[in-house]
Amino acid sequence: MNWLALRRALGYLLRPYWLTMLMALISLFIATVAVLISPRLIQNVIDDGIVPKNTNAIVVAVVGLVVVALVRGVFTFLQTYLAERASQHMAYDMRNEIFNKITEMSFSFYDKQQTGQLMTRVTSDVDVVRQLVGQNLLQLMGAAVTLIVAAIILLTLNWRLAIVELISVPIIFYLLGYFIKRVGPLFGVAQGKLSQLNTVLQENLVGIRVVRAFAREPHEVQRYLNVNNELKDVNVEVTRKFSINFPTIFLVVNVTNLLVILFGGLQVIGTTLSLGELVAFNSYLAVLIQPVFQFGFIASFVSRGAVSAERVFEVLDAENDVKELPGAKALPPVQGRVEFKDVSFKFAGDQQPVLSHISLVAEPGQTIAIMGKTGSGKSSIINLIPRFYDPNQGQVLIDGIDVKTITLDSLRGSIGTVLQDNILFSGSIRDNIAYGKPDATLEDVIAAAKAAQAHDFITAMPDGYNGLVGERGVGLSGGQKQRVAIARALLINPRILILDDSTSAVDAETEFQIQQALDKLMKGRTTFVIAQRISTVRDADKIVLLDNGRIAAQGTHEELLESSPLYGEIIDSQFKDDTKKEVVSN
Repeated sequence: MNWLALRRALGYLLRPYWLTMLMALISLFIATVAVLISPRLIQNVIDDGIVPKNTNAIVVAVVGLVVVALVRGVFTFLQTYLAERASQHMAYDMRNEIFNKITEMSFSFYDKQQTGQLMTRVTSDVDVVRQLVGQNLLQLMGAAVTLIVAAIILLTLNWRLAIVELISVPIIFYLLGYFIKRVGPLFGVAQGKLSQLNTVLQENLVGIRVVRAFAREPHEVQRYLNVNNELKDVNVEVTRKFSINFPTIFLVVNVTNLLVILFGGLQVIGTTLSLGELVAFNSYLAVLIQPVFQFGFIASFVSRGAVSAERVFEVLDAENDVKELPGAKALPPVQGRVEFKDVSFKFAGDQQPVLSHISLVAEPGQTIAIMGKTGSGKSSIINLIPRFYDPNQGQVLIDGIDVKTITLDSLRGSIGTVLQDNILFSGSIRDNIAYGKPDATLEDVIAAAKAAQAHDFITAMPDGYNGLVGERGVGLSGGQKQRVAIARALLINPRILILDDSTSAVDAETEFQIQQALDKLMKGRTTFVIAQRISTVRDADKIVLLDNGRIAAQGTHEELLESSPLYGEIIDSQFKDDTKKEVVSN
């Protein structure tokens, strides 16, 4: 069991909310005192009221019981409310910290994490930790106090009967310990299975169109069913162990109670014990056994909470590959010169580099087209400019400044990016275009949309720029989403523009329209274009041809036609021989 994780989780509660938890603890102790007083008042009702038939004594004792019940109710409520309030605030803080953490992590973190796993840790695991440190540990302290005080009271009432009762306590603790040892690891397995289930669910919700397109619904249903069965089996096994262990404990408790009633009844007959004392003693037995069971339930939950706390801190303690260095400075006004100086890069865990010894210069205002076969490292190059990843070797420089010495906000705020997989957020089209510049006016948004050839289809929609976009851009075609994403990048008026295959999902006419707009907007900006189509990159100032992570050739369209067989292969793959001459000549 990871006690360090539990101690850290407890710190999230006690450091900021110690006063609230202290008040909850005081309320718990007052409620506990009320519980311990009640059997004594019951004894008075019997010995001082019922047996001698003293009405006044009965009334006084009953009034006392009512007062004690009210005190117990009020302070039990206060304890529960205060502890729950503090624990909910703790969960709020923890969820925020996890979310902030995952939003700051580099892309390599997401390469190794599944979305469903992260969702489970932010929701289910945080809630388990909240319940443990916010309620259960407090109840554990109350149970310990109740157990000790109840044992002392029993010994003072009748030490012989108390010994009979207390002999059962270590037996019960042994059975509970044995149970916890066996059931504890199952909680970790159950949380892992829950994460897998969330992963399958998330994948299907995101990829429902692919599932439907390939008629794979039965396969996905079976995949979900398999993981769900595994989760069910683990939970059923936990229930089975509960069902076996706790009847045994109840048997020990019941046998002990019978022995107490037997020996206590003989003492009442022998007049060495009053009837009221026997009833009070039997009531204290219930008070004594209750915290023993609480120890068992809470201890089993501690195992689960420790697993969840460990999973939460795995995320919070994750190392970020891309860190803002101490003393990093904001990027000054950008001219737009970008240089790759002997850059090599590989993904975490991979043996082979994706990029090897890349040296490349883009002068201000130039358009650099990056081409190559699938897996040649095209996207990896442009991911290094805004520091989505950091190179393992070499430097990426903007205007001669190493990007590692620049604050991330100022760096990425100077770069407009349109990724291959364009994601739009739930909300209006206007909000999506203004995502990188929330204070942009409607006129600015419209200007960017016109430049990206998106204005016409937006105004044709019923609500225009206020029209709502579904999750991930549902309701818009691929070309429409791409044009909105281009408008989003252009609105921030970046000096450096990155277009990762940004016209791949549009038809020839739409591509022509977008390309016309981009040709105007690229002027004065350093632009990196990743594209598969020769028509998209033919007019670039420099075409960089990648092969197996290395620069195979670079130059203009005409220069590469003359000097690069690989460039010729790419053209051949897109055009037939009878049209190649036309393409070259144009």
